[in-house]
Amino acid sequence: MSDSSPLPPVRLHPEAELARDALSTPLLSRAARLARWAGPETRVDAGGGLVEEQLPAAAEALGLTGDDAAAYAGEAWRVAVDTGLIEIVDEEEGTVTTGDDLALLTGGSPHDVLAVWLGTLETVLADASVPDLDDLVEAVDQGGGIDFSSLDWDPDAEARFLDGVLANLYLLTVSEDGPGSGPVPLPALAASMIVPSDMGEPTNDVLEQVSDAMMRLDDQFRTLAPVGLVEFQPVDEALMADADEEPAAPVDDTDVSRYGMVRLTPLGLYGLRARLLEAGFEAPAVGDLADKGADALLDGTSLFPPAAAQAETEQWLARREPLAAARELLAAARGSDEGAPLRRLRCQQALSLVGGDAEPALREVLDDAELGGLARVWLTEHGAPDVPAPSEEMVFWLTIDTVAAQLAAEGNSDELRGLVEGLAQQHGGFFAAVWRVEHPATADVLEAMGRLHPDKRVAKEARKAAFKARSQQGG
Repeated sequence: MSDSSPLPPVRLHPEAELARDALSTPLLSRAARLARWAGPETRVDAGGGLVEEQLPAAAEALGLTGDDAAAYAGEAWRVAVDTGLIEIVDEEEGTVTTGDDLALLTGGSPHDVLAVWLGTLETVLADASVPDLDDLVEAVDQGGGIDFSSLDWDPDAEARFLDGVLANLYLLTVSEDGPGSGPVPLPALAASMIVPSDMGEPTNDVLEQVSDAMMRLDDQFRTLAPVGLVEFQPVDEALMADADEEPAAPVDDTDVSRYGMVRLTPLGLYGLRARLLEAGFEAPAVGDLADKGADALLDGTSLFPPAAAQAETEQWLARREPLAAARELLAAARGSDEGAPLRRLRCQQALSLVGGDAEPALREVLDDAELGGLARVWLTEHGAPDVPAPSEEMVFWLTIDTVAAQLAAEGNSDELRGLVEGLAQQHGGFFAAVWRVEHPATADVLEAMGRLHPDKRVAKEARKAAFKARSQQGG
């Protein structure tokens, strides 16, 4: 994923709701309880972890039982220290006190709570990239350090792999043609990192790598679930004949859920977006443009998928009086720059949401060379009386503008191909007249029509017209 192009906008839940979700996650709630439990007699080791003899008492304070109770308590303590819920007062004495950030969980704003949760997430993500503890113990060399070569483990590469998986999961979740809030099969997520996009049938070696990646992700998502990042259905252990055997790839869709399913929670979407922004990606959220001007709205939504563009526009309109909003949108839609046709298309779509109150603003631009055609379409669609008929020149100008906008928004789509065929069929002598239209995109649009039209004779006419338009423009 490139950090130079924007990701699809995400629809985030309100911060107050997300903060409540954060406070109820098992890991952060346990860390907060331990921070309140800690007292003058609490002692930590040189690494800041609870001394081993106090782990049973910490587990009891958390209501944890079973073989893993002490480990869960130790993890919660480490999170409390890392996020500032607990501060180490004296490293030599091993004494602690309540950290300033603990008060944020009860008296801070939702944003404060989420900031603490993001710190918790970073701690857990670092843990998720670390191999099994038994493997680490075996890899400790005589000097007390870790022999990474014996582990076949590259910490940086492992962190990048997990970051890549989470970025792919985020992209799948926010894409309009993705599963949305539905779960993603673990094999598909692993394959997205392993299988080249241009590979046909995966080789046995590639399938083995996917299987290995699935098992790594199974362990990692088990670690990430308690922090509230994901909801995870682990790989069915019955699929493995023994503990050392990796499962084969699923045979069909009916058994794919047994190979693990994962979905980002609303809180997880918030957390991953925050990390993507920090890493330099452009990761917009619906509502970002609601308090900005119409120019920012039309430019900002220019490459949004349709549903996201409409949601963003609805939030923008909700804060404004309809007639004033319509006038502002029309003013922002003017221009002869490369992005202007798509701005006008987004303006037209926004005005369709305003309703009849916008009529005076549309009548004010009936004589405008760039907006007059758009205004006539809107007034006619809304049943307004006395709408003047457009001139042929205006019809052709609007046609070029519309096709240019569709090209910018969708490229060579099936919808645009259908539009091109319809235009050539409905207007006799279309190409003989349209090349004269004084629109900056005339030549580009005609060249695109030549590429898209399936009839070779019509395509040749379009290319000839494009040449004439280019000559007229002096290019």
